Amino acid sequence: VQLQASGGGLVQSGDSLRLSCAAFGRTSGTMGWFRQVSGKGREFVGGLRWSGSTTRYADFAKGRFTISRDSAKNAVYLQMNSLKPEDTAVYYCAAAEGNLIWSSLDSDFRYDYWGQGTLVTVSS
Repeated sequence: VQLQASGGGLVQSGDSLRLSCAAFGRTSGTMGWFRQVSGKGREFVGGLRWSGSTTRYADFAKGRFTISRDSAKNAVYLQMNSLKPEDTAVYYCAAAEGNLIWSSLDSDFRYDYWGQGTLVTVSS
């Protein structure tokens, strides 16, 4: 499975941005979004199963970010609204071959494949 993230850019505080993750190859199991600031570890943003039965968000993402999928396009999206300067990071999409349970969606080591990341910069 190969993942290609796109959609990052420079926006102002309060703006919205939608990230896309195109998956090439077998798509099943679980998809996740993580982010990383230089010098810090990866931080879970949100994740969902391809089946759509389970979705989980980090606390900072609840109410502002939404993950969705398009099975026909083998793509997963991260809609980010009301962006804040602290959302500035490189955002990565990831795929796990298995159906992760809700409590494991935020564990980056459970994901098998990673995209190259897309930079989101939010100016104040």
